[in-house]
Amino acid sequence: MAQQNKNEQQVDVNQLLKVRREKLADLQERGKDPFQITKYDVTNHTTEIKDNFEKFECEHDEEGKLVKDPAKLVSIAGRIMLKRVMGKASFCNVQDKTGNIQVYVARNELGDEPFEEYKDFKKMDIGDIVGVKGYPFVTKTGEKSIHATEVTLLSKSLQILPEKHHGLTNTDLRYRQRYLDLIMNPEVKETFIKRSKIISEIRKYLDGQGFMEVETPMLVHNAGGAAARPFETHFNALDEDVKLRISLELYLKRLIVGGLERVYEIGRVFRNEGVDTRHNPEFTLMELYQAYTDYYGMMDLIEEMYRTVALKVCGTDTVPYQGNEIEIGKPWKRMTMKEAVKEYTGLDYDSWTSDADAVAQAKTKHAEIADTATKGEVLIELFEEFVEEKLIQPTIIYDYPVENSPLAKRKPTDPAFTERFEYFINACEFGNAFSELNDPIDQRERFTKQVMEKRKQGANAQIDEDFLTALEYGLPPTGGLGMGLDRFVMLLTDSASIRDVLLFPTMKPLSD
Repeated sequence: MAQQNKNEQQVDVNQLLKVRREKLADLQERGKDPFQITKYDVTNHTTEIKDNFEKFECEHDEEGKLVKDPAKLVSIAGRIMLKRVMGKASFCNVQDKTGNIQVYVARNELGDEPFEEYKDFKKMDIGDIVGVKGYPFVTKTGEKSIHATEVTLLSKSLQILPEKHHGLTNTDLRYRQRYLDLIMNPEVKETFIKRSKIISEIRKYLDGQGFMEVETPMLVHNAGGAAARPFETHFNALDEDVKLRISLELYLKRLIVGGLERVYEIGRVFRNEGVDTRHNPEFTLMELYQAYTDYYGMMDLIEEMYRTVALKVCGTDTVPYQGNEIEIGKPWKRMTMKEAVKEYTGLDYDSWTSDADAVAQAKTKHAEIADTATKGEVLIELFEEFVEEKLIQPTIIYDYPVENSPLAKRKPTDPAFTERFEYFINACEFGNAFSELNDPIDQRERFTKQVMEKRKQGANAQIDEDFLTALEYGLPPTGGLGMGLDRFVMLLTDSASIRDVLLFPTMKPLSD
């Protein structure tokens, strides 16, 4: 029985789709093909009209007839989202990029051939894109509306929108058909409008700090700057294999060597790894580098930038995120990794007498630690297992072990650690920063060790010799910072998944 109902529904849908195509064919035969229209002059948007209604509103005279002031004529365009036909007069709801507004359509008040035009209007479908000219007024029920003098079909919708009351709720369908998601769910459109504003405000902030925006290659021979697997492809013109970049770092540092001093890039990077609520194979990374400063300078910069952007975009520096109130505006807590592990586990790195002692201490907390782990590796594991989940308010964790920081400068007072920090919000890492390693001899040693480890895992890893050559010419003391821009957008839009802030997230193809 259920299968029979499903088949009957499919027949009904196919019939409705057929009717829409028949309507289009009829219009084309009568010389009214909407797809032949190349432009439509839009003077206003719906929200502008409603927010400034006193400027646009036309009054009624003593007989109750609308006084059509030519100076108040508006022209809008958008998609029909609702339509009610009631004999000699009808209503529809038109949605544009800013919102929606009700349109009143009377049979005897449309254009030069009102009866013919009203007949065409009655045949229009929900989903059709129309242009409307008319006069704003308030209905007897108090709704701000437009009294139409002209309704022009600009594009015929040959598909059927989801039923308005239930909306589009299927998550998989929303991601695959984002255009439909944007039509049906206004809050989704607001998320991506806010995303655009966030990127714009980041640029304004960095430009105001004297940074220069640059662009660096996406196709590279050596995908360095991060511990991630790259996508590989073949460059036919030169008959050689190349990779998609996994980071922006190494090219931006070359520019600091070249004397540009303050540079940043906002761009796509590609990592051939898993997909979850925080990761997508291609995502937007923002990296910046500033000569003659260190990781403390980067700490101050990221705090100030987050506060500035939040205030500009959200109007507040305390934002709701997944049930927590995130206080971006308050001074961020700063802790070394050693201090954080000691606070949340009671284990003290400075008391460990050897690597073996570190492993033994960690196992008292039932941590899964390899017997061959170094003290630094043990510290990292303890942090990830016991500390990260506790960091809800913005927190900077600094001084990372050298084992997992191949591009950061060692601490002069303790060479087992580096001048590196990451900052965490709502138990998630949002960005990473260093006092950049500018010693080419030390860098070669770390690259060599890193490459050997990757080769043991079967990767065809190579040392970036040109980058080392650049360092040999001299990289000044430099602070660098990278942040996943998508995660920042998630924070300011209270989005649970990275897919909610990517217009077209990576999806597994539908099976045939």
